[in-house]
Amino acid sequence: MPPKITIATRESQLALWQAEHIRARLMSLHPGLEVELLGMTTQGDQILDSPLARIGGKGLFVKELEQAMAAGRAGLAVHSMKDVPMVLPEGFVLAAITEREDPRDAFVSNRYGSLDELPAGARVGTSSLRRQAQIRARFPRLDVDTLRGNVNTRLRKLDEGRYDAIVLAAAGLKRLGLGQRITAVMAPEESLPAVGQGALGIEIREGDPAIAELLAPLNDAATAACVRAERELGRVLQGGCQAPIGGYAVMRDGRLWLRGFVSDLEGIRFIRAEATGDAADPEALGREVAEALRAQGADRILAELIGRAA
Repeated sequence: MPPKITIATRESQLALWQAEHIRARLMSLHPGLEVELLGMTTQGDQILDSPLARIGGKGLFVKELEQAMAAGRAGLAVHSMKDVPMVLPEGFVLAAITEREDPRDAFVSNRYGSLDELPAGARVGTSSLRRQAQIRARFPRLDVDTLRGNVNTRLRKLDEGRYDAIVLAAAGLKRLGLGQRITAVMAPEESLPAVGQGALGIEIREGDPAIAELLAPLNDAATAACVRAERELGRVLQGGCQAPIGGYAVMRDGRLWLRGFVSDLEGIRFIRAEATGDAADPEALGREVAEALRAQGADRILAELIGRAA
């Protein structure tokens, strides 16, 4: 067992919570192991005045952490799985996916109890094209706008009156002890979660068996199967951050149930598909649902959006 390992992490409050959580679990599992954190600021953290789709996508949240691992300055990195690109760079693997926190989206408002209660023209903020499209599809009367920044920044902008409501991941609020700010948790039927939402992934260099062995007990098989199905859906569609894509799998009676959607930015052309499959082959289920979406015209929507973002 290595005497010490280093976790590369973003320096946002939520990212540090996640890294500290994994650090504590590793030290509990392996008495005598020393675990330290290497805090880093990524490009995704630095550029806050543009939507992710315009500045390079969610890979901007992990690139610097991977560079630290490649240089030997860190042995692993902890990510929110929804921030991890569908294809990892050569030389890196996901060693563990931990048990999922609440994967749903959260509606937060100081005046209204739900999206249904918002009056015409009310301003709703969210960082996600996926959330924006789903809100516009159901509530075209609302003014949906991009909201970047960490969790506390988003809540502050709501409290300052810049927005009537905001929508963000329930998991982040709960992990930071801010669950009391959640006005309503949105069912997947209202807002289908992002691929990997609520799960943490631990990335390491490929071919590092000592660290992989340390991390093996942290892997949750059921969560990993669900996230693998979702990520294969995302990989086949290749929408990146330029398109509203949702993918959410659950385990039911030993089988996986995966739902997915693709939409245009306005939520007008909205394509859904779902299927069940063998939990032992989650990627096959992800491909099946992705192909069902493509058969309904997802490729045309994605091509238009990616071309518009180029």
